[in-house]
Amino acid sequence: MKKGSLKRMLGIGLSLVLALGLAGCGGTAPSTKETPQGAAQGSPEGKQVKIGIIQIVEHPALDAARQGFLDVLKAKGYEEGKNLKLEYKNAQNDQSMLNSIAQQFASSDLDLILAIATPSAQAMASATDEIPILITAVTDPVEAKLVDSMDKPGGNITGTTDMNPIKEQLDLLKKLVPDAKTVGVIYNAAEVNSEVQVRIVKQEAPALGLQIVEATVASSADVLQAAQSLIGKVNAIYVPTDNMVVSAAQSVVQVANENKIPLISGESSVVDAGGLGTIGINYTNLGAQTGEMALRILDGAKPADMSVEGQKNFDIVLNKEAIDLLGIKVPADIKSKATIK
Repeated sequence: MKKGSLKRMLGIGLSLVLALGLAGCGGTAPSTKETPQGAAQGSPEGKQVKIGIIQIVEHPALDAARQGFLDVLKAKGYEEGKNLKLEYKNAQNDQSMLNSIAQQFASSDLDLILAIATPSAQAMASATDEIPILITAVTDPVEAKLVDSMDKPGGNITGTTDMNPIKEQLDLLKKLVPDAKTVGVIYNAAEVNSEVQVRIVKQEAPALGLQIVEATVASSADVLQAAQSLIGKVNAIYVPTDNMVVSAAQSVVQVANENKIPLISGESSVVDAGGLGTIGINYTNLGAQTGEMALRILDGAKPADMSVEGQKNFDIVLNKEAIDLLGIKVPADIKSKATIK
């Protein structure tokens, strides 16, 4: 054999050995970002996820949104202690504590943050523009300067809005209390979401022949006094989805029922506490909707490209004890659609 031919054969043999060696060592193995064979899209297989949840205060609506979010993650295979590390922090209605939690989360190695309610979302937005943030129970994300627009958020924030069907709520009030002329509204004027709702209430009230009497609060301790200030001045009371007032809803219910003043609320936890009724958000479902958005982000979707979502179907909820106490005659068309507790 010629010397040149021998060199060529040795070269070919060496190339084959190297190629087989690389294949055996994983040198050409697929990226770990690829979905494992047989795994469904959205599967957490192979993922270790860290999620932070920041909440302004504990009350049934916000707690329900958080639980709905976690239920969806669990249903899709994300389990705390296995492939999910969860950090839950509640500020107990303390703004300085809220800001401190936000800074903590911003400096943590989190894959995603859930911010529940407008103050939480604003604190978190100020703390980081890098970690994906999902918001829920936020009435007007644009007014709160959290997103550029509902369709194109444009940054690291998206999620779900709990904008109430306020016109429908006032209409419910008028149908349940046809003789109502004046409505007291209790809210925290420092909450952006409450300001937005009260503005809408004032716009919609005249068409229903209603006048609005405002009673503002600066802390949960003020709620009882604000409710008492409306006695003798109003035919009904309306409470929007105001975090401060709802956290002290029992005080409003007590005053309303003792003085036989019908109480309509922005969400059902106030009805559960003894208020007359609502047509509004189901916060467990809203949280679950936010959880579905979280799955998409964990799969690589960008918040900037995900529209802020709202709930399309609203629940009518009435309280039987309040109906009986107030002697309310519920119209048949409302009774047929309502959940009466």
